[in-house]
Amino acid sequence: METVEVTRRSETAKVVRQAKKRNMRKVVTISLFTAPALIVYLVYVVYPILSTLSYSFYSWDGTSDKTFIGFENYVQLFHDAIFWTSLTNNAWVVITSVFVQIPLGMIMALMLFAPIRGIRLFSSVYFLPFLMSTVAIGLLWVYMFDPINGIINQLINFLGFENVAWLSDENTALIAILLVVVWQFSPFYMILFKAAMVGIGEELYESAEIDGANSWQKFFHITFPLLMPTIVSSSILAIVGSLKAFDIFYIMTGGGPNHATELMGTYMFKQAFINFNMGYASAIAFIMFLIALVVTILIQVIDFNRKKKGAF
Repeated sequence: METVEVTRRSETAKVVRQAKKRNMRKVVTISLFTAPALIVYLVYVVYPILSTLSYSFYSWDGTSDKTFIGFENYVQLFHDAIFWTSLTNNAWVVITSVFVQIPLGMIMALMLFAPIRGIRLFSSVYFLPFLMSTVAIGLLWVYMFDPINGIINQLINFLGFENVAWLSDENTALIAILLVVVWQFSPFYMILFKAAMVGIGEELYESAEIDGANSWQKFFHITFPLLMPTIVSSSILAIVGSLKAFDIFYIMTGGGPNHATELMGTYMFKQAFINFNMGYASAIAFIMFLIALVVTILIQVIDFNRKKKGAF
């Protein structure tokens, strides 16, 4: 009897050792496959973030020795009126991206499913702005907004109104660039929503039609709820992209006039590469990262609670 018990224990131990070996081989295999991506992520994402945080505690011009100053850059930052102006402008970009670009992209995607002749041509025309270079777009719209010879002011004159100094007036410069941003990036969200709509089964709409649902009811009870994951993803992309916006604003106005179109990205660039205040620029960059991180986490938490409650 004791011999049988010993044999069973031996066999059990052998099975456990074999299972551990299999699990170890799986772990090693997974690690080998994920190591390249992990290394790239650590080198090009995590390390720059930590370096930026480190530099923000120094006074440094980018070439000479760094001087540790603690939180002085952050104290100066929160008393900097230009920074708060840039943060406010970034907030307007976020609001425009979420509440104008995303709904417009959804409308454009819905139009692509409409029974309209030549819809493929519309699809190409809609997506064309997103394919263009940002520099080309910026220069194109600078000429279009020209206060004298620009086509927009010529149209305004034709309608009987006076010229508007779109990019040189503090009251209109930000609005003008936001119009360009909407025109450029709405096609991107159109493609996202179009891809999501293709995945919605036709049988759902057929069942709704049998029950007597009209087009609006099908949209609000079928299309819109099934697009919620895409809306959440698009919102995260829009918010993060808006917080780190730089190129189109710098090309069209350089942050002017009188910082009316200044963003955190353009202000950071000026501090780093014009004023050579790398420590202060790093503080701005890290604040941008924190804001984007916090907003993204909030969106994910809200979406998780929505799914948990069973809401669409």
